[in-house]
Amino acid sequence: MMENNQEKETFQFTYSAKEQEEIKNIRRKYAVPEEDKMEQLRRLDASVTQKGTTAALIVGLIGTLLLGIGMCCCMVWQNTWFFPGIIIGVIGIAVLAAAYPLYNHVTQKEREKIAPEIIRLTDELMK
Repeated sequence: MMENNQEKETFQFTYSAKEQEEIKNIRRKYAVPEEDKMEQLRRLDASVTQKGTTAALIVGLIGTLLLGIGMCCCMVWQNTWFFPGIIIGVIGIAVLAAAYPLYNHVTQKEREKIAPEIIRLTDELMK
């Protein structure tokens, strides 16, 4: 005779909102982030001014340094470097003055380059 031993199989589930949230946070750290179209649009829009800003900052710093060197030459070595200091300072002012037009030029070129992608994304988002 065969013994009929049936074990009672049960499933127990305990739900914890804290644990689920922690699991989601940990999973988010390791999952490949998916960039939605709005995030992509924001990133592209921000990247347009980034190159112009970098170029203008570099040119502005160079101009500032030239202006400072010119002032230093005029103030410290008054007898020998006064007139060359004035020339160096004026060159520094000219370089500083060129920083903003450079920013506008680089930003405009970047806008022209990225415009088709921006238009495509905005068309998809406005549907």
